[in-house]
Amino acid sequence: MPAVYAGHISQVVWLHPPWAQQISEGKHHFLIGKDISTTTIRVTGTDHYFLSDGLYVPADQLENQKSLNLHVILISPTEASNSEEENGEVASAKRLKLNTDDKASSAFASSSVAPGDLDHSTPSLKKKEVQNASAPNKAETLSECSASSSLSECPIRDVVKDVCQVLQKGDAYILDIDLDFFSVKNPFKEMYTQTEYELLQELYNFKKPHRNATEEGLLDCVENRVHQLEDLEAAFADLCDNDDEETVQKWASYPGMKPLVQLVHSLKTRMESPDYEMVHQAGLTCDYMELPHHVSTEEEIEGLIESIKVLLKDMPKPTLVTVARSSLDDYCPSEQVETIQEKVLNLLGSVYGTLDVHLDYASTASSL
Repeated sequence: MPAVYAGHISQVVWLHPPWAQQISEGKHHFLIGKDISTTTIRVTGTDHYFLSDGLYVPADQLENQKSLNLHVILISPTEASNSEEENGEVASAKRLKLNTDDKASSAFASSSVAPGDLDHSTPSLKKKEVQNASAPNKAETLSECSASSSLSECPIRDVVKDVCQVLQKGDAYILDIDLDFFSVKNPFKEMYTQTEYELLQELYNFKKPHRNATEEGLLDCVENRVHQLEDLEAAFADLCDNDDEETVQKWASYPGMKPLVQLVHSLKTRMESPDYEMVHQAGLTCDYMELPHHVSTEEEIEGLIESIKVLLKDMPKPTLVTVARSSLDDYCPSEQVETIQEKVLNLLGSVYGTLDVHLDYASTASSL
């Protein structure tokens, strides 16, 4: 959101795997700006993600408004037998070209924001984004597949057309690949028992507004949610200092906080000193939908690699490619992250040629 608010990005394409269903396919439009009452960044989006975080405000309460178009497109694994090599490459003359210069490329490569006031786009391969609550406008139906395309490859060809239509609106774009796009875990399910996780879901449950809620109804929803989260944050902060029975019972007397007693008792039975700050962070992910959890098979990973390969070969060359490992937070399985990263780098090399790779997660920067 800060990059959108700063005016550097106005188009985001979220390409998601089948097991990440936080938002429906289609084009979603909303505004991002500064709340005149709190001076913090807020949005006009009525998606559950924004409402559950207390970020929604009406447009007339925003200063320095920036527009964001979010395009959500499903990417399914492609069978290896239907890879791009067997079907032939699309002629380069048919590919759309982006007009980027060396200055823009170097600015992105140095992790700086894009220069100027350009309309930049960011196709993003991720598994977690925002939840759409009431956006009835779907993206246009994907184009019909050509007679020469295989059935499993048709959706990818159509995705190329949709993405290229977005890229025509800007002269530069960032390709952002999250490795947990290929395989993802919900780490909190391994940290807590099933009962504890269910208690967190009960405590942090987000009461959704009515489908056709008025502006007043949305504001009431956000106000109630903010108070709920403030109470939960204060409760777990208090427990960090003292988790005796008196403290637990005090907070359990608050509306909707009764499950806190059973949760704390369970945690203290299993742990000498529970990390209540981490418990709170886990709870914040239990509001309206569980985090995606799908540890992919080797075949599924290869299938997604093939799908992305077909996609990238037919797309204009990005100004910059960023890759998030998502391994420190355990979203990308630790036993798979190195293999997935190797596959992704090999894929990028096969499409774009020699790469200048900077491993920012390493102890010292390296180039391959």
